[in-house]
Amino acid sequence: MTTTPARTTAPYPELAAALRGELVRPGDPGYDAARAVYNGMIDQRPAAIARCHGTADVVATVRFARAHDQEIAVRSGGHHAAGLGVRDGALTIDLSAMRGTAVDPAGHTVRVDAGCTWGDVDHATVAHGMATPSGFIASTGVAGLALGGGIGYLTRRFGLTVDNLVSADVVLADGHVVTASTGSHPDLFWALRGGGGNFGIVTSFTFRCHEIGERGTVVAGPVLYDLADTAEVLRWYRTVVPSLPEELSGWFALLTIPPAPPFPEELWGRRACGIVWCYTGPHDRADEVLAPVREFGSPLLVGVQPMPFTALQSAFDGLYPAGLQWYWRADFFDEISDAGIAVHEKFGPRLPSGHSTMHLYPIDGAASRVAEDETAFAYRGGGWAGVIVGVDPDPANAEEITRWTREYWEELHPTSAGGAYVNFLMEEGDDRVRASYRGNHDRLTRVKRRYDPDNVFHLNQNIAPATDA
Repeated sequence: MTTTPARTTAPYPELAAALRGELVRPGDPGYDAARAVYNGMIDQRPAAIARCHGTADVVATVRFARAHDQEIAVRSGGHHAAGLGVRDGALTIDLSAMRGTAVDPAGHTVRVDAGCTWGDVDHATVAHGMATPSGFIASTGVAGLALGGGIGYLTRRFGLTVDNLVSADVVLADGHVVTASTGSHPDLFWALRGGGGNFGIVTSFTFRCHEIGERGTVVAGPVLYDLADTAEVLRWYRTVVPSLPEELSGWFALLTIPPAPPFPEELWGRRACGIVWCYTGPHDRADEVLAPVREFGSPLLVGVQPMPFTALQSAFDGLYPAGLQWYWRADFFDEISDAGIAVHEKFGPRLPSGHSTMHLYPIDGAASRVAEDETAFAYRGGGWAGVIVGVDPDPANAEEITRWTREYWEELHPTSAGGAYVNFLMEEGDDRVRASYRGNHDRLTRVKRRYDPDNVFHLNQNIAPATDA
């Protein structure tokens, strides 16, 4: 927690007069709500929050901040675990009011404003039987997830979110607006696809969409097993996923079964392991494709059934509302090793709260057919993105969930590939950022030098501008 006062020396009335949106400052009604982010552990007090209503507001705010030497934070969905969209004394550029979408059904694209959540996008596209690869929580902001890579249910079949980016409108550090695509500012376009918010503020995205399931209805849901079956399930899971048709994907979890419907009451509060499956192919093949995952082992629950893709994407939103205490640690894994499985067996029974969990997300199939240097996102070897999260509603339990997460990660990390999905990183230092980009890091520093040589956009998983000639 922090009590650092926000700076108020800049002439903020000038900025307020230049905005179509609202400028919120300490003492204003709604300031505390405006500065709150998804992670309840984060308590930062920006000097001001510019709630932008369009690209012109973003341009005006960037230019104001540069003219008055104000540190800039950028917030869209506010979901990032480290709370990098707000910072003591900074000027936050809040994009959350920019929520427009426009679907081109014939062209299979969707244009998305940067303040949208993935729930907004899914609502627009699934009505046409299509979706863009995204994540697993509908309330997640589009901009943060997309710029970091975008791992989700559709990754095996259609690649990462960044693999489906067609173009992006970007406000640069000097206040100019450019469109990045393969034919315009291609170096910037390359860097945006996984390099995070280091290079400018994206105000809109255009993504490719893909037809899924039967008019947007997929066959999906969890298969849960007793916690004692963790090792058996993981050994099977690491082998079966690469062999499955790419229309089927599933992520593994250690979890506590939520004490609420649709779970049977006799399972409420029970620690378990499980896999959440999603099949996006034709339904007349669903039984054949899903037979191996429905029949393996001795499941406590088989909850795989037809549902709208929007229902799957939002299934966990109620369980994880904004304001919970979160502490994250993450890694990429080239394999789920026997040594790693032993660590999962050790820490699964120690889950410190009903919300705490560990997930493994596959990055194979279409995502692994993109070359490591084709986008900034470098981990293309067909492995997994892992994340350990300590989560609890009560601030009094913050120390306990943090300790469990750290200890778990410290034992598991030696089995990893070294870096982590940048969307899962806390503030962990330059070495972790560099490891997460592998051989792409040096190229990213050169793009940074071209588009943001003063490192104006540094409240992120920061890539400093190159200093070599």
